[in-house]
Amino acid sequence: MSTQPSQTESRVIVTDIDISFTRLVVFFIKAGLAAVPAAIIVWIILMLIFGGLGMLFGFGWWMHGPTI
Repeated sequence: MSTQPSQTESRVIVTDIDISFTRLVVFFIKAGLAAVPAAIIVWIILMLIFGGLGMLFGFGWWMHGPTI
């Protein structure tokens, strides 16, 4: 494998990013707020998957104790 870049690809080395502190704070606030609905959606999907597996394999019936 050649280590030289071909004509269709080029290598880029980033040495510095010039961004103000306030813009960086705003970016992190937006990213944090965007993570909340994403986490809720992932939680719902996982609940559906594990609920389906629980119904399929009968997980959880023993947790409620014996039925009389």
